[in-house]
Amino acid sequence: MKIIWKRGFVRLVLVAGILWMLLILAVLSFHVWSCQSSSVFFSVICNKESKVYNFLNTWGFVPEQHRCPIPVVSNPERIVIPEGRTHDQIVKNISYVMEDEPLKDGSQSSQLFGGHQSWKQREKSFNLSSSMKVHCGFMHNGGADMDLVDIEYVKNCRFVVASGIFDGYDVPHQPSNISDRSKKLFCFLMVVDEISLDFIKANVTVREDHNRGQWVGIWRLILLKHSPYDEPRRNGKVPKILTHRLFPQAQYSIWIDGKMELLVDPLQILERYLWRGKNTFAIAQHKHHRSIYEEADANKRRKRYARPLIDLHMKIYYYEGMESWSPKKSSVSDVPEGAIIIREHTAMSNLFSCLWFNEVNLFTPRDQLSFGYVVYRLGGAFRFFMFPNCEYNSLFVLHPHTREHSSKVEWVKSLSEFKGNGSSMKESRGGLGLWTPYPGDLNSVALPKVVRASKAG
Repeated sequence: MKIIWKRGFVRLVLVAGILWMLLILAVLSFHVWSCQSSSVFFSVICNKESKVYNFLNTWGFVPEQHRCPIPVVSNPERIVIPEGRTHDQIVKNISYVMEDEPLKDGSQSSQLFGGHQSWKQREKSFNLSSSMKVHCGFMHNGGADMDLVDIEYVKNCRFVVASGIFDGYDVPHQPSNISDRSKKLFCFLMVVDEISLDFIKANVTVREDHNRGQWVGIWRLILLKHSPYDEPRRNGKVPKILTHRLFPQAQYSIWIDGKMELLVDPLQILERYLWRGKNTFAIAQHKHHRSIYEEADANKRRKRYARPLIDLHMKIYYYEGMESWSPKKSSVSDVPEGAIIIREHTAMSNLFSCLWFNEVNLFTPRDQLSFGYVVYRLGGAFRFFMFPNCEYNSLFVLHPHTREHSSKVEWVKSLSEFKGNGSSMKESRGGLGLWTPYPGDLNSVALPKVVRASKAG
Protein backbone atom coordinates (compact mmCIF):
# COMPACT_ATOMS: atom_id res chain seq x y z
CA MET A 1 0.00 0.00 0.00
CA LYS A 2 2.87 2.39 0.78
CA ILE A 3 4.48 1.71 -2.61
CA ILE A 4 1.18 2.20 -4.45
CA TRP A 5 0.46 5.41 -2.49
CA LYS A 6 3.93 6.83 -3.22
CA ARG A 7 3.63 6.04 -6.93
CA GLY A 8 0.17 7.57 -7.04
CA PHE A 9 1.35 10.71 -5.27
CA VAL A 10 4.29 11.11 -7.66
CA ARG A 11 1.96 10.73 -10.63
CA LEU A 12 -0.42 13.24 -9.11
CA VAL A 13 2.38 15.76 -8.67
CA LEU A 14 3.58 15.21 -12.26
CA VAL A 15 0.10 15.56 -13.71
CA ALA A 16 -0.57 18.68 -11.63
CA GLY A 17 2.75 20.18 -12.75
CA ILE A 18 1.99 19.47 -16.40
CA LEU A 19 -1.49 20.96 -16.10
CA TRP A 20 -0.04 24.03 -14.36
CA MET A 21 2.53 24.57 -17.17
CA LEU A 22 -0.19 24.13 -19.80
CA LEU A 23 -2.30 26.73 -18.00
CA ILE A 24 0.62 29.20 -17.94
CA LEU A 25 1.28 28.62 -21.65
CA ALA A 26 -2.41 29.14 -22.41
CA VAL A 27 -2.46 32.42 -20.47
CA LEU A 28 0.73 33.66 -22.19
CA SER A 29 -0.64 32.69 -25.60
CA PHE A 30 -3.87 34.51 -24.86
CA HIS A 31 -1.89 37.58 -23.76
CA VAL A 32 0.03 37.69 -27.05
CA TRP A 33 -3.09 36.94 -29.09
CA SER A 34 -5.13 39.67 -27.38
CA CYS A 35 -2.45 42.25 -28.27
CA GLN A 36 -2.76 41.32 -31.93
CA SER A 37 -6.54 40.81 -32.03
CA SER A 38 -8.64 43.12 -34.18
CA SER A 39 -11.43 42.82 -31.64
CA VAL A 40 -11.74 45.93 -29.49
CA PHE A 41 -12.92 43.83 -26.54
CA PHE A 42 -9.81 41.67 -26.53
CA SER A 43 -7.28 44.36 -27.55
CA VAL A 44 -8.20 46.49 -24.54
CA ILE A 45 -6.99 43.64 -22.29
CA CYS A 46 -3.50 43.92 -23.72
CA ASN A 47 -0.82 45.80 -21.81
CA LYS A 48 2.16 46.26 -24.12
CA GLU A 49 4.20 47.91 -21.35
CA SER A 50 3.93 44.94 -18.99
CA LYS A 51 7.00 42.94 -18.00
CA VAL A 52 5.34 39.77 -19.31
CA TYR A 53 4.83 41.28 -22.77
CA ASN A 54 8.39 42.62 -22.88
CA PHE A 55 9.75 39.21 -21.85
CA LEU A 56 7.75 37.45 -24.58
CA ASN A 57 8.83 40.07 -27.09
CA THR A 58 12.51 39.62 -26.14
CA TRP A 59 12.27 35.86 -26.74
CA GLY A 60 10.57 36.29 -30.10
CA PHE A 61 7.10 35.06 -29.14
CA VAL A 62 5.42 38.33 -30.15
CA PRO A 63 4.66 38.74 -33.87
CA GLU A 64 6.85 41.27 -35.69
CA GLN A 65 5.73 44.90 -35.63
CA HIS A 66 4.21 46.37 -38.75
CA ARG A 67 7.29 47.38 -40.75
CA CYS A 68 8.00 48.30 -44.35
CA PRO A 69 11.12 49.17 -46.34
CA ILE A 70 12.25 52.80 -46.15
CA PRO A 71 13.15 54.29 -49.55
CA VAL A 72 16.48 55.71 -48.41
CA VAL A 73 19.56 56.43 -50.49
CA SER A 74 21.72 53.30 -50.27
CA ASN A 75 25.06 55.02 -49.68
CA PRO A 76 25.25 57.90 -47.14
CA GLU A 77 28.60 58.93 -48.60
CA ARG A 78 26.86 60.02 -51.82
CA ILE A 79 24.18 62.17 -50.21
CA VAL A 80 24.47 65.83 -51.22
CA ILE A 81 23.88 68.15 -48.24
CA PRO A 82 21.97 71.33 -49.23
CA GLU A 83 23.87 74.56 -48.91
CA GLY A 84 22.56 77.38 -46.74
CA ARG A 85 19.30 77.40 -44.81
CA THR A 86 15.65 77.20 -45.80
CA HIS A 87 14.02 80.64 -45.58
CA ASP A 88 10.43 80.97 -44.38
CA GLN A 89 8.02 83.29 -46.14
CA ILE A 90 5.77 84.14 -43.19
CA VAL A 91 7.79 84.10 -39.98
CA LYS A 92 11.32 85.36 -40.51
CA ASN A 93 12.53 86.22 -37.00
CA ILE A 94 11.63 84.76 -33.65
CA SER A 95 12.72 85.86 -30.17
CA TYR A 96 11.79 84.56 -26.75
CA VAL A 97 10.19 85.86 -23.57
CA MET A 98 12.76 85.44 -20.80
CA GLU A 99 11.09 87.27 -17.88
CA ASP A 100 7.51 87.26 -16.60
CA GLU A 101 5.66 90.56 -16.56
CA PRO A 102 5.36 92.05 -13.05
CA LEU A 103 2.05 91.39 -11.31
CA LYS A 104 -0.48 94.20 -10.98
CA ASP A 105 0.42 94.72 -7.33
CA GLY A 106 4.05 95.26 -8.33
CA SER A 107 5.30 91.97 -6.93
CA GLN A 108 7.20 89.35 -8.91
CA SER A 109 5.81 85.85 -9.42
CA SER A 110 7.90 82.78 -8.68
CA GLN A 111 10.30 81.81 -11.45
CA LEU A 112 9.12 78.88 -13.57
CA PHE A 113 10.82 77.28 -16.55
CA GLY A 114 7.77 77.80 -18.76
CA GLY A 115 6.82 81.13 -17.23
CA HIS A 116 3.35 82.32 -16.27
CA GLN A 117 1.86 82.65 -19.75
CA SER A 118 -1.54 84.34 -19.59
CA TRP A 119 -4.52 83.31 -21.74
CA LYS A 120 -4.15 86.60 -23.61
CA GLN A 121 -0.46 85.95 -24.31
CA ARG A 122 -1.27 82.41 -25.44
CA GLU A 123 -3.89 83.68 -27.89
CA LYS A 124 -1.54 86.33 -29.26
CA SER A 125 1.19 83.74 -29.89
CA PHE A 126 -0.92 82.14 -32.65
CA ASN A 127 -1.19 85.40 -34.61
CA LEU A 128 1.60 85.10 -37.17
CA SER A 129 3.81 87.98 -38.26
CA SER A 130 7.28 88.33 -39.76
CA SER A 131 8.84 88.99 -36.33
CA MET A 132 7.49 87.28 -33.24
CA LYS A 133 8.32 87.09 -29.55
CA VAL A 134 6.86 84.11 -27.71
CA HIS A 135 7.21 82.03 -24.56
CA CYS A 136 9.49 79.08 -25.20
CA GLY A 137 10.71 77.73 -21.87
CA PHE A 138 14.12 78.61 -20.42
CA MET A 139 12.82 81.54 -18.40
CA HIS A 140 15.47 83.24 -16.26
CA ASN A 141 16.27 81.13 -13.17
CA GLY A 142 13.69 78.53 -14.24
CA GLY A 143 16.04 75.52 -14.22
CA ALA A 144 17.34 73.12 -16.91
CA ASP A 145 20.90 74.49 -16.68
CA MET A 146 23.81 72.99 -18.61
CA ASP A 147 27.43 72.77 -17.50
CA LEU A 148 29.77 75.25 -19.20
CA VAL A 149 31.81 72.41 -20.67
CA ASP A 150 28.70 71.07 -22.41
CA ILE A 151 27.62 74.52 -23.56
CA GLU A 152 31.01 74.94 -25.25
CA TYR A 153 30.82 71.47 -26.82
CA VAL A 154 27.38 71.91 -28.43
CA LYS A 155 28.40 75.24 -29.99
CA ASN A 156 30.12 73.18 -32.69
CA CYS A 157 27.11 70.94 -33.38
CA ARG A 158 25.36 71.78 -36.65
CA PHE A 159 23.91 68.27 -37.13
CA VAL A 160 22.43 66.67 -34.01
CA VAL A 161 20.96 63.33 -33.04
CA ALA A 162 19.39 64.00 -29.64
CA SER A 163 17.82 61.76 -27.04
CA GLY A 164 17.00 61.91 -23.35
CA ILE A 165 16.76 59.80 -20.22
CA PHE A 166 15.05 61.08 -17.07
CA ASP A 167 14.47 59.57 -13.63
CA GLY A 168 16.67 56.55 -14.44
CA TYR A 169 14.23 54.72 -16.71
CA ASP A 170 16.77 53.69 -19.36
CA VAL A 171 20.42 53.35 -20.29
CA PRO A 172 21.76 54.65 -23.62
CA HIS A 173 21.36 52.28 -26.57
CA GLN A 174 24.08 52.53 -29.21
CA PRO A 175 22.86 53.36 -32.76
CA SER A 176 23.51 50.79 -35.49
CA ASN A 177 24.55 51.17 -39.15
CA ILE A 178 26.12 54.62 -38.66
CA SER A 179 28.47 55.59 -41.50
CA ASP A 180 31.91 57.07 -40.90
CA ARG A 181 30.68 60.26 -42.54
CA SER A 182 27.81 60.62 -40.07
CA LYS A 183 30.06 59.83 -37.11
CA LYS A 184 32.17 62.85 -38.07
CA LEU A 185 29.23 65.09 -39.03
CA PHE A 186 26.73 64.50 -36.23
CA CYS A 187 26.80 65.17 -32.50
CA PHE A 188 25.03 62.37 -30.65
CA LEU A 189 23.71 64.09 -27.52
CA MET A 190 22.01 62.21 -24.67
CA VAL A 191 20.31 64.64 -22.26
CA VAL A 192 20.01 63.35 -18.69
CA ASP A 193 19.10 64.52 -15.20
CA GLU A 194 21.12 63.85 -12.04
CA ILE A 195 19.20 60.68 -11.15
CA SER A 196 19.71 59.20 -14.62
CA LEU A 197 23.40 60.13 -14.70
CA ASP A 198 23.97 58.26 -11.43
CA PHE A 199 21.94 55.29 -12.71
CA ILE A 200 23.89 55.16 -15.98
CA LYS A 201 27.24 55.32 -14.18
CA ALA A 202 26.16 52.42 -11.96
CA ASN A 203 25.10 50.21 -14.88
CA VAL A 204 27.29 50.99 -17.92
CA THR A 205 30.79 52.29 -18.59
CA VAL A 206 31.04 56.07 -18.71
CA ARG A 207 34.34 57.51 -19.92
CA GLU A 208 35.53 61.06 -19.39
CA ASP A 209 37.56 62.94 -22.00
CA HIS A 210 40.30 65.51 -21.37
CA ASN A 211 37.71 68.34 -21.35
CA ARG A 212 35.60 66.60 -18.67
CA GLY A 213 33.00 65.55 -21.22
CA GLN A 214 31.19 62.30 -20.32
CA TRP A 215 30.53 59.59 -22.91
CA VAL A 216 28.71 56.28 -23.26
CA GLY A 217 29.86 54.88 -26.57
CA ILE A 218 28.93 57.36 -29.28
CA TRP A 219 26.63 59.34 -26.97
CA ARG A 220 27.83 62.52 -25.29
CA LEU A 221 25.97 62.84 -21.97
CA ILE A 222 24.50 66.32 -21.45
CA LEU A 223 23.49 66.93 -17.84
CA LEU A 224 20.50 69.21 -17.19
CA LYS A 225 20.80 70.48 -13.65
CA HIS A 226 17.87 71.79 -11.60
CA SER A 227 15.03 69.86 -13.23
CA PRO A 228 12.31 72.35 -14.18
CA TYR A 229 9.32 70.12 -13.37
CA ASP A 230 8.12 67.70 -10.68
CA GLU A 231 7.01 65.16 -13.28
CA PRO A 232 9.87 63.27 -15.06
CA ARG A 233 7.77 62.83 -18.20
CA ARG A 234 7.29 66.58 -18.41
CA ASN A 235 11.05 67.12 -17.91
CA GLY A 236 11.62 64.87 -20.91
CA LYS A 237 9.67 67.27 -23.14
CA VAL A 238 12.35 69.95 -22.73
CA PRO A 239 15.05 68.36 -24.94
CA LYS A 240 12.44 66.61 -27.08
CA ILE A 241 10.42 69.64 -28.17
CA LEU A 242 12.85 72.49 -27.44
CA THR A 243 15.89 70.96 -29.14
CA HIS A 244 16.49 74.25 -30.94
CA ARG A 245 16.70 76.12 -27.61
CA LEU A 246 18.97 73.60 -25.94
CA PHE A 247 21.31 73.41 -28.94
CA PRO A 248 20.91 76.82 -30.64
CA GLN A 249 23.76 76.32 -33.12
CA ALA A 250 22.16 73.20 -34.63
CA GLN A 251 20.64 73.52 -38.09
CA TYR A 252 19.28 69.96 -38.25
CA SER A 253 18.18 67.64 -35.48
CA ILE A 254 16.77 64.14 -35.15
CA TRP A 255 15.11 63.38 -31.83
CA ILE A 256 14.68 59.76 -30.70
CA ASP A 257 13.23 58.63 -27.38
CA GLY A 258 15.69 57.20 -24.84
CA LYS A 259 14.35 53.64 -25.03
CA MET A 260 15.03 53.40 -28.77
CA GLU A 261 18.00 52.04 -30.70
CA LEU A 262 18.41 53.85 -34.02
CA LEU A 263 18.91 51.49 -37.00
CA VAL A 264 19.22 53.93 -39.92
CA ASP A 265 22.07 56.33 -40.69
CA PRO A 266 21.01 59.89 -39.75
CA LEU A 267 22.12 61.31 -43.11
CA GLN A 268 19.79 58.85 -44.83
CA ILE A 269 16.99 60.01 -42.52
CA LEU A 270 17.52 63.71 -43.31
CA GLU A 271 17.66 63.00 -47.06
CA ARG A 272 14.51 60.83 -47.01
CA TYR A 273 12.28 62.92 -44.76
CA LEU A 274 13.52 66.51 -45.24
CA TRP A 275 15.68 67.18 -48.27
CA ARG A 276 13.95 64.96 -50.84
CA GLY A 277 10.56 66.61 -50.33
CA LYS A 278 11.95 70.01 -49.32
CA ASN A 279 10.42 69.67 -45.85
CA THR A 280 11.61 71.32 -42.65
CA PHE A 281 9.68 69.13 -40.16
CA ALA A 282 8.82 65.43 -40.30
CA ILE A 283 7.08 63.14 -37.84
CA ALA A 284 5.41 59.73 -38.08
CA GLN A 285 1.69 59.04 -38.16
CA HIS A 286 0.27 57.27 -35.09
CA LYS A 287 -0.40 53.59 -35.71
CA HIS A 288 -3.92 53.53 -34.27
CA HIS A 289 -5.33 57.02 -33.70
CA ARG A 290 -6.02 60.00 -35.93
CA SER A 291 -8.21 62.08 -33.66
CA ILE A 292 -6.85 63.69 -30.50
CA TYR A 293 -10.09 62.74 -28.75
CA GLU A 294 -9.47 59.08 -29.53
CA GLU A 295 -5.89 59.46 -28.27
CA ALA A 296 -7.19 61.16 -25.11
CA ASP A 297 -9.58 58.26 -24.53
CA ALA A 298 -6.68 55.81 -24.84
CA ASN A 299 -4.60 57.88 -22.40
CA LYS A 300 -7.40 57.74 -19.84
CA ARG A 301 -7.81 53.98 -20.22
CA ARG A 302 -4.07 53.46 -19.86
CA LYS A 303 -3.91 55.84 -16.87
CA ARG A 304 -1.24 58.01 -18.53
CA TYR A 305 -2.40 61.10 -16.64
CA ALA A 306 -5.30 62.19 -14.41
CA ARG A 307 -8.52 61.45 -16.27
CA PRO A 308 -10.40 64.63 -15.26
CA LEU A 309 -7.44 66.79 -16.30
CA ILE A 310 -7.28 65.11 -19.71
CA ASP A 311 -11.01 65.80 -20.11
CA LEU A 312 -10.50 69.45 -19.12
CA HIS A 313 -7.61 69.73 -21.60
CA MET A 314 -9.80 68.34 -24.40
CA LYS A 315 -12.79 70.54 -23.46
CA ILE A 316 -10.63 73.64 -23.91
CA TYR A 317 -9.52 72.45 -27.34
CA TYR A 318 -13.05 71.54 -28.41
CA TYR A 319 -14.35 74.89 -27.16
CA GLU A 320 -11.66 76.59 -29.28
CA GLY A 321 -12.83 74.81 -32.42
CA MET A 322 -10.63 71.72 -32.63
CA GLU A 323 -12.76 69.14 -34.44
CA SER A 324 -12.22 65.38 -34.54
CA TRP A 325 -10.06 64.26 -37.44
CA SER A 326 -11.85 63.48 -40.69
CA PRO A 327 -10.68 62.81 -44.27
CA LYS A 328 -11.69 66.39 -45.09
CA LYS A 329 -8.70 67.68 -43.12
CA SER A 330 -5.52 68.52 -44.99
CA SER A 331 -3.29 66.41 -42.69
CA VAL A 332 -3.32 62.61 -42.77
CA SER A 333 -3.76 62.57 -39.00
CA ASP A 334 -3.91 64.88 -35.98
CA VAL A 335 -1.97 62.40 -33.82
CA PRO A 336 1.75 61.66 -34.34
CA GLU A 337 4.12 59.04 -33.01
CA GLY A 338 6.33 61.50 -31.19
CA ALA A 339 9.27 59.19 -30.49
CA ILE A 340 11.10 60.41 -33.62
CA ILE A 341 11.07 64.06 -34.73
CA ILE A 342 13.14 65.27 -37.70
CA ARG A 343 13.67 69.02 -38.07
CA GLU A 344 15.49 71.79 -39.82
CA HIS A 345 15.58 74.63 -37.32
CA THR A 346 13.95 77.34 -39.40
CA ALA A 347 12.04 80.24 -37.86
CA MET A 348 8.67 78.58 -38.58
CA SER A 349 9.80 75.17 -37.34
CA ASN A 350 11.16 76.77 -34.17
CA LEU A 351 7.94 78.72 -33.65
CA PHE A 352 5.87 75.55 -33.98
CA SER A 353 8.09 73.80 -31.42
CA CYS A 354 7.68 76.72 -29.01
CA LEU A 355 3.90 76.77 -29.35
CA TRP A 356 3.73 72.99 -29.01
CA PHE A 357 5.85 73.14 -25.86
CA ASN A 358 3.72 75.94 -24.40
CA GLU A 359 0.64 73.71 -24.69
CA VAL A 360 2.48 70.85 -22.96
CA ASN A 361 3.61 73.28 -20.27
CA LEU A 362 0.12 74.70 -19.71
CA PHE A 363 -1.89 71.49 -19.88
CA THR A 364 -1.08 67.77 -19.70
CA PRO A 365 2.39 66.39 -20.53
CA ARG A 366 0.84 64.10 -23.17
CA ASP A 367 2.35 65.93 -26.15
CA GLN A 368 0.47 63.85 -28.74
CA LEU A 369 -2.73 65.57 -27.59
CA SER A 370 -1.32 69.04 -28.35
CA PHE A 371 0.44 68.51 -31.68
CA GLY A 372 -2.65 68.53 -33.89
CA TYR A 373 -4.15 71.46 -32.00
CA VAL A 374 -1.14 73.69 -32.74
CA VAL A 375 -1.27 72.63 -36.41
CA TYR A 376 -4.96 73.62 -36.42
CA ARG A 377 -4.31 77.02 -34.80
CA LEU A 378 -1.62 77.89 -37.37
CA GLY A 379 -4.20 77.40 -40.10
CA GLY A 380 -2.07 75.66 -42.70
CA ALA A 381 0.89 78.01 -42.37
CA PHE A 382 2.99 75.25 -40.83
CA ARG A 383 3.91 72.62 -43.43
CA PHE A 384 5.20 69.25 -42.30
CA PHE A 385 5.65 65.71 -43.56
CA MET A 386 3.77 63.01 -41.63
CA PHE A 387 5.23 59.75 -42.87
CA PRO A 388 3.74 56.22 -42.70
CA ASN A 389 3.84 54.38 -39.39
CA CYS A 390 5.34 51.27 -40.98
CA GLU A 391 8.46 53.31 -41.86
CA TYR A 392 8.58 54.61 -38.30
CA ASN A 393 8.77 51.03 -37.02
CA SER A 394 11.65 50.32 -39.41
CA LEU A 395 13.80 53.15 -38.05
CA PHE A 396 14.53 51.67 -34.63
CA VAL A 397 14.44 48.80 -32.16
CA LEU A 398 12.30 49.51 -29.12
CA HIS A 399 13.80 48.41 -25.80
CA PRO A 400 11.75 48.07 -22.59
CA HIS A 401 12.24 50.59 -19.80
CA THR A 402 14.44 49.42 -16.94
CA ARG A 403 11.45 49.91 -14.62
CA GLU A 404 7.84 51.00 -14.74
CA HIS A 405 7.01 54.68 -14.50
CA SER A 406 4.40 55.60 -11.91
CA SER A 407 3.00 58.84 -10.59
CA LYS A 408 0.14 59.44 -8.16
CA VAL A 409 -1.52 61.90 -10.51
CA GLU A 410 -2.07 59.13 -13.08
CA TRP A 411 -4.60 57.38 -10.84
CA VAL A 412 -6.80 60.39 -10.05
CA LYS A 413 -10.41 59.82 -11.13
CA SER A 414 -12.08 63.08 -10.08
CA LEU A 415 -11.12 66.69 -9.44
CA SER A 416 -12.30 66.35 -5.84
CA GLU A 417 -9.27 64.13 -5.13
CA PHE A 418 -7.05 67.20 -5.63
CA LYS A 419 -8.72 69.06 -2.76
CA GLY A 420 -7.52 69.16 0.83
CA ASN A 421 -4.68 66.72 1.47
CA GLY A 422 -4.86 65.65 -2.17
CA SER A 423 -3.49 69.02 -3.27
CA SER A 424 -0.02 67.52 -2.88
CA MET A 425 -0.74 65.53 -6.08
CA LYS A 426 -0.92 68.70 -8.14
CA GLU A 427 2.16 69.53 -10.18
CA SER A 428 3.51 72.77 -8.77
CA ARG A 429 5.46 73.90 -11.84
CA GLY A 430 3.58 72.49 -14.84
CA GLY A 431 0.01 72.15 -16.03
CA LEU A 432 -0.91 75.46 -14.44
CA GLY A 433 -3.38 76.23 -17.24
CA LEU A 434 -5.61 73.48 -15.87
CA TRP A 435 -5.86 75.33 -12.53
CA THR A 436 -6.14 78.87 -13.89
CA PRO A 437 -9.71 80.12 -14.54
CA TYR A 438 -10.39 79.73 -18.25
CA PRO A 439 -11.90 82.83 -19.93
CA GLY A 440 -14.61 80.79 -21.71
CA ASP A 441 -17.62 78.82 -20.41
CA LEU A 442 -16.67 75.14 -20.46
CA ASN A 443 -19.69 73.92 -18.48
CA SER A 444 -21.77 73.29 -21.58
CA VAL A 445 -18.98 71.64 -23.58
CA ALA A 446 -19.69 68.00 -24.44
CA LEU A 447 -16.71 66.17 -25.90
CA PRO A 448 -17.30 64.32 -29.17
CA LYS A 449 -18.15 60.66 -28.83
CA VAL A 450 -15.16 58.41 -29.38
CA VAL A 451 -15.75 55.44 -31.64
CA ARG A 452 -12.82 53.08 -31.30
CA ALA A 453 -12.41 51.75 -34.79
CA SER A 454 -8.94 50.35 -34.15
CA LYS A 455 -6.93 48.48 -31.53
CA ALA A 456 -6.33 49.99 -28.12
CA GLY A 457 -2.83 51.06 -29.03
